[in-house]
Amino acid sequence: MKALITGSGGREHALAWKLAQSERISEVLVAPGNAGTAREPGVCNVPLDAADQERLLAYALAENIELVVPGPEAPLVAGLVDRMEKAGLRCFGPTAAAARLEGSKGFAKEVLEASGAPTAGYREFTALEPALRHVDERSAPMVVKADGLAAGKGVIIAETHDEARAALRGMLERRTFGEAGCRVLVEDFLEGEEASFIALVDGEHVLPLASSQDHKARDDGDRGPNTGGMGAYSPAPVLDPAVEARVMHEIMRPVVRAMRGNGAPFRGVLYAGLMISPEGDPRVLEFNVRFGDPECQPLMMRLKTDLLDLIEATLAGRLDQARASWDPRCALGVVMASGGYPGSYAKGRRITGLDSADSPLVKAFHAGTAEEEGEVVTSGGRVLCVTALGESVSKARSRAYKAVSAISFDGAFCRSDIGARALARPPN
Repeated sequence: MKALITGSGGREHALAWKLAQSERISEVLVAPGNAGTAREPGVCNVPLDAADQERLLAYALAENIELVVPGPEAPLVAGLVDRMEKAGLRCFGPTAAAARLEGSKGFAKEVLEASGAPTAGYREFTALEPALRHVDERSAPMVVKADGLAAGKGVIIAETHDEARAALRGMLERRTFGEAGCRVLVEDFLEGEEASFIALVDGEHVLPLASSQDHKARDDGDRGPNTGGMGAYSPAPVLDPAVEARVMHEIMRPVVRAMRGNGAPFRGVLYAGLMISPEGDPRVLEFNVRFGDPECQPLMMRLKTDLLDLIEATLAGRLDQARASWDPRCALGVVMASGGYPGSYAKGRRITGLDSADSPLVKAFHAGTAEEEGEVVTSGGRVLCVTALGESVSKARSRAYKAVSAISFDGAFCRSDIGARALARPPN
């Protein structure tokens, strides 16, 4: 069959790479894709905007596409699945009603409260003055969040009252995040270690995938501004079997039941961003309704099961009969970014060393790349996610950074401490 993936990031490259390995897939098309997907065997780019639902639907019908796999969140929130399914196409993801779990942090909090799942206390505001008064009345640190989609940058951890006030003024007064910040949440700050719990959901059943951990801050030591993610690894030692069992019992299954009770059954990828307390208690920070980026890259490196089989089991409502098999080795990905990211950055910088980085144990997944006159150049803030397998986190880390050192482009930078939390947990 022919499959169509929408999006242009590292997540989409990883999904295309994995789907193309299925014996039942004749061709994977990516709209619009990047320089990495353009060079992937069995994969072809299509010059269509991932947000242009009308053209995507027309293309899928004209090309007899049998499966559509949306990558980014915005089209899901905008109803891409609804539109595709109305036309009779299989589309792997949640409806617009279910995608509100990511599209509105306020809605996600309502679902969490209804399901009894543990999360941080919060207050919601649409006007600046009440929000400022609330900040003055509480202790720091605290977290200020834009309610809507903000490309992973709408969460500000305010260490002081001044930082919280500045964040609120930016969102509610200056509209830093546009419509996404017209409503804000001021949340309690949770202590602990973050982890990503990603599962497939078919409306009723939940199939957890391998655990992973993202690094959202731009700089070493989890400092600097939040980004879309500077690296990830799988598995995440903080999510041991006991904690994973609690996440399923206390969070995932109750939330899926609550969504079904709301008349918006969730189907697709449900990603719970968690904070694990020092005592091992999991609490929900946020939900995403698609694969994480860059968590997807290490996960696809480790996944041994045919991805198409898992997608079809999800669409057919039979995840209770499905199993996912994983490479026992660790996978770790390091994001190489453009200087200036997550702010403004230059584009069109020539990338060298890509061929020397790829091997059976290393894969350079492209994100912000394009082709110009036969050469690969930068076209985004997060440019590559160089991902490696290893018998331990330390070996995967060493292999990934060795590959990173072989790749260069003007202004390139990366964090040097991806996997540090896992390395602090013996044995690694």
